[in-house]
Amino acid sequence: MKKKQRRKRAELEARFGRPDPRAVEQDFAHLLATVAPSVQELELHTDQHRDYPKAIRRVRHLKVTHCTVSSRAARTADNPLFPINLLDLLIRHGSSNHKRETISYSKRRACAAERLAIFLVWRNWMRPYSIRRKGKTPAMRLGVANRKVGFEELFDQRYFPSRIDLPQRWKEYYGKTVKTRAIAKGRVHALKYAA
Repeated sequence: MKKKQRRKRAELEARFGRPDPRAVEQDFAHLLATVAPSVQELELHTDQHRDYPKAIRRVRHLKVTHCTVSSRAARTADNPLFPINLLDLLIRHGSSNHKRETISYSKRRACAAERLAIFLVWRNWMRPYSIRRKGKTPAMRLGVANRKVGFEELFDQRYFPSRIDLPQRWKEYYGKTVKTRAIAKGRVHALKYAA
């Protein structure tokens, strides 16, 4: 970090407290347990973040072959991390709250996660893998869907969290119980008719 960034970070930590130093490790372990809940082998490609190996050790039911790539490597189609680099590019391109300098930033962590969830449904279930060649969506290519999901189909009924089993972390985001430290009294989603 530059001196100015260090000063800004010190000011924010003095005002809101220091972030959990194990947050990346904990959330990455939770992500792995959510996407691979049963005993299996995985080949995982990541950058060289130090918390990823620790998170992998936390998820004991998985046998993970962990391959790392320097984050300084060119972000071309030859890079093993190209799919996630492309996703990052599309998120920044399609969501104004994820642009580097914007007044559209998400005020709450839960709201940023909700926007990202909508984006991921569009990216995986509605948008063709290749815009130029049209064709199948990523979900169709993986064999988890046999057709594209249309807007009407996606919004034809309301999905209640009491009727759909969500991972615990997703329930916290849905209920807006995930704290945003800059908002002292953030409202939670506890509406009577929304369960």
